[in-house]
Amino acid sequence: MKETTGKITFKGNPLTLLGEPIKVGDKAPDFTVVGSDLSPVKLSEYDGKVRVLALYPSIDTGVCQAQNRKFNDEASNLGDAVILSISCDLPFAQNRFCAAEGLDKVITVSDHKDVDFGTKYGYLIKELRLLTRGTIVIDKDGVVKYAEIVPEVTDEPDYESAIKVIKELI
Repeated sequence: MKETTGKITFKGNPLTLLGEPIKVGDKAPDFTVVGSDLSPVKLSEYDGKVRVLALYPSIDTGVCQAQNRKFNDEASNLGDAVILSISCDLPFAQNRFCAAEGLDKVITVSDHKDVDFGTKYGYLIKELRLLTRGTIVIDKDGVVKYAEIVPEVTDEPDYESAIKVIKELI
């Protein structure tokens, strides 16, 4: 598997991403993650909808929590777009956070089992076996229209740019 070094940092230290990062214009590959009830969830289950992939390392950090709150808050302004909030956290941790925060518009799913999403999309951090932070927007035809990998993992994503693209697609 291809390694991409130096494109992201964690607290200034370079990290390695595994796989080829997805790009705007690419056909979004299907992937399987684990849902909140431990059942498999596929991207293709949401075919025909605008899909937003909100990617983060761990729900137990402040920046990741803020990212989930922001996308949950914005969801009501994004029509029938589906927001999949993806990390390698166990579904139990994701559920606990969403229940405590009252987040009910993002769909949290976990890539912990097979890291199928992370390796197919180039978002898996080799050294940590966590996903890097970013946002991907996929149109109703399955084409990537926005892809961000946040250069410094501890920074928040560019919400405004992603939301602008989502609104253009809905």
